[in-house]
Amino acid sequence: MTDTGTVTIGPLYRADAPRCAELEKILFPGDDPWSAQSFRDEVSRGLPYFAARLDGELVGYAGLGVTAGPPQAEAEVHTIGVDPAHRGRGIGRRLLDALLQVADELHATVFLEVRTDNEPAIGLYETTGFAVVGLRKRYYRPSGADAYTMKRDPR
Repeated sequence: MTDTGTVTIGPLYRADAPRCAELEKILFPGDDPWSAQSFRDEVSRGLPYFAARLDGELVGYAGLGVTAGPPQAEAEVHTIGVDPAHRGRGIGRRLLDALLQVADELHATVFLEVRTDNEPAIGLYETTGFAVVGLRKRYYRPSGADAYTMKRDPR
């Protein structure tokens, strides 16, 4: 597939939930992908969730949860995913940057979990200031894959 359009980053809407769930099944086979209802619930809570769109089609999504407020704010990357047909265009980085901008406005420490075998994602996270701070054995279900916990200090 050749991409000729421009990717835009903007809010994720409840109406995007079925497409997000469809991508989850592609991106996380063997684990427990989020349902459309899970995405609707998160967006309804008013959490910062973003969509990447190419010519109106949702090709990526990302969400952030704020787990503690100032003065010691903490946030957690809940999810980030890009349609495999559109990888390699910097979409994941742009989505992550949108999440980190929200966290930076709160001066929040940011945490996330990532599969230990997901080298592209780990590399992306490291280039944006994350470092591995822990290992969660058999974190992902039902596959039993391990996850690194990564942390980024406040900016």
